[in-house]
Amino acid sequence: MTQTRVYLDANATETIRPQAMEAVQAAMLLGANPSSIHAEGRDAKRLLEAARDAVGRRFGVPPAQIVFTSGGTEADALAIHALGAGQRVIIGATEHDAVRKAAPDATILPVDGEGVADLEALRHALEGAPALVCLMLANNETGTIQPIAEAAQLCRKAGALLHVDAAQAPGRMAVTMPDLGCDSLAISGHKMGAPPGIGALLFAAQHTPRPLIAGGGQERFWRGGTQALPAIAGLAAACAIPPTDLAALRDALEADLPGFVAGRQAPRLGNTTCLVLPGVAAQTQVMTLDLAGFAVSAGAACSSGKVQRSHVLEAMGLGEHAGHAIRVSLPWHTTAADVAAFREAYRAMAQRLQRRAA
Repeated sequence: MTQTRVYLDANATETIRPQAMEAVQAAMLLGANPSSIHAEGRDAKRLLEAARDAVGRRFGVPPAQIVFTSGGTEADALAIHALGAGQRVIIGATEHDAVRKAAPDATILPVDGEGVADLEALRHALEGAPALVCLMLANNETGTIQPIAEAAQLCRKAGALLHVDAAQAPGRMAVTMPDLGCDSLAISGHKMGAPPGIGALLFAAQHTPRPLIAGGGQERFWRGGTQALPAIAGLAAACAIPPTDLAALRDALEADLPGFVAGRQAPRLGNTTCLVLPGVAAQTQVMTLDLAGFAVSAGAACSSGKVQRSHVLEAMGLGEHAGHAIRVSLPWHTTAADVAAFREAYRAMAQRLQRRAA
């Protein structure tokens, strides 16, 4: 047993940044609605638009092209609702359920054994009627980074639109919408050190979102409901922090461990490792490590809390091993001591459980 717990589940929720916490607290003290026209409301409105400016600077988008949402899931749904209306939708096989369930009838784009989208298959899929393509920038389970700029070129040539779920990428790699060349971009605050309950959809100037939520005219009538100003302020503060490079710690964590790393040969986020321990159920691994003081997960932490077989790893061709993988995702404050302690606990777990399974 470790003496203190070690949190290694940043892809579920990143540890909040102190700067974001301070911004949240300061915004809460305002205590006013940014839609109100009195002095307090105008102060709140100024804070809201300053936050929109900060998000725009971070992602290379004019503030007028940013819609604040309740999170990445709503941003994905809004993009598909607005840009995919009346046309085919094509999604990557390893997309998050936020995209999969917003486009249940979509054409599925295959990936290779490392989880990278098949661009030749995309080229063929784009033939014919207009389409909206949805590709996540970085996978939440494996960290695999997709060739978004190349996909964007194919989409432009075919007259298709491209939506990018970038929930996992900010805070861990440089991300700007102009560099990606996409038509819309979804971000999630709690994946980058802001509080949960806030996200945004960024969109190209030629597009006008159709609202999913009608209301009192907030967000230029694109998303009704009073803005969550404290959370928005926290998002803006997190946007001001440069990405944290944890690749050296990730590589140290992965070195010479039992089993194998899914997606290891692909470009990956520096904080994400998908460890496969053949013969040992993911749920058993998660519970064993939890008892040893380590918080890790098995795939996305977005369902009922149950561990299910990973559709991401199945799409990568892992077969039964799709149920034998855990995700270790390092938060921004991870230390070398945290990694060393995890390695020791993982080795001990693997030796005991694989011997039992044999």
